[in-house]
Amino acid sequence: MNKLAISMLVGTILCGSAWAADIEAGKAKAVTCAACHNTNGISSIPMYPNLAGQKEEYIYNSLKAFKSKERTGNNAAIMWGLAAPLSDDDMKNLAAYFSSLDPSGK
Repeated sequence: MNKLAISMLVGTILCGSAWAADIEAGKAKAVTCAACHNTNGISSIPMYPNLAGQKEEYIYNSLKAFKSKERTGNNAAIMWGLAAPLSDDDMKNLAAYFSSLDPSGK
């Protein structure tokens, strides 16, 4: 294998999404999220973050951290309860869904 192909493979593994997620499954699972983050991923409540257009890996890692209770502060306890029943696939699907949304809310 040539150096370019190896570099591209390593770059994809390190920088890109290493999983195949189901955006439609994420959308279905996101119904609960809409109460705080809105259906379009743009929160109408200032204390809750916008999720639309956020990086997929960031959302996934955040959900994992809430599930394990490693992420604390502010309203983390609310997210602990919401993330607790999520499977790894659920978290990947939610991450794919929210990252696919337009951050302008359109």
